[in-house]
Amino acid sequence: MNLTKELRLKQLANNVRIGIIEGVYNAACGHPGGSLSMADIMTYLYFEELNVKPDEPGWSDRDRFVLSKGHTAPVLYATLAERGFFDKEELKTLRKTASRLQGHPDMKCVPGVDMSTGSLGLGFSAACGMALAAKVDGKSYRTYAVLGDGESEEGQVWEAAMFAAHYKLDNLVAILDLNGLQIDGAITEVMNPTPHDDKFRAFGWHVITIDAHDFSEIESAFSEAREVKGKPTVIIAKSIKGKGVSYMENACEWHGQAPKEDLYKVAIADLMRIAEELK
Repeated sequence: MNLTKELRLKQLANNVRIGIIEGVYNAACGHPGGSLSMADIMTYLYFEELNVKPDEPGWSDRDRFVLSKGHTAPVLYATLAERGFFDKEELKTLRKTASRLQGHPDMKCVPGVDMSTGSLGLGFSAACGMALAAKVDGKSYRTYAVLGDGESEEGQVWEAAMFAAHYKLDNLVAILDLNGLQIDGAITEVMNPTPHDDKFRAFGWHVITIDAHDFSEIESAFSEAREVKGKPTVIIAKSIKGKGVSYMENACEWHGQAPKEDLYKVAIADLMRIAEELK
């Protein structure tokens, strides 16, 4: 990846992180930690990988995206707004009465949302169905799904993984956000789902492991996934929960709470400092 492209993606991802913080702060609730950890992956997806049209969100040949860990809706909304699906000012309406931007994505209300998600595991299953539908209909669109590492403790995730391998869904890419933390603590202490790589291989998947914050590795992973035939691909993205905000990084207490005004100012200052460094 050339330096100009990498810089542009880093700037966009930082904008997405600012959007996440603006949303959860104005809502006084939400899930910033796991949203911030996926900002780089989401930025790459929507600005490089996905074939989508912001001015025609229902375009039938678009690539599909499913945020299976639906509680991290702030990162999806902030990315969609940055990509031009709706105005960034709308991010400040997160979780408010009559807002389109509720705590979990709603495909009936929000342009660019392909699947309503919330109950963990269900989004991944829906993504498998979308990928199979493309095969049956002879369509070339691809399907992508982001899962949480805590979500991988759900049995339905592994039923879906078995389904995808059985039907040879090589048009499906799952991205596992491996930040190591869930709302109650370390995933290895709550209900250890590791090792993810060996498990997915055993279920018949092609496995790629990357640094979720390295755009060169992200690009290489998606490029490799496009070349895989006869099986689905999972990208295990090793990330930092709360990435970009000093006091949120690797802190499970920021899984599901919003900063008050003083800490909101610290978060914005952190991100504006990064923005200055990227100029």
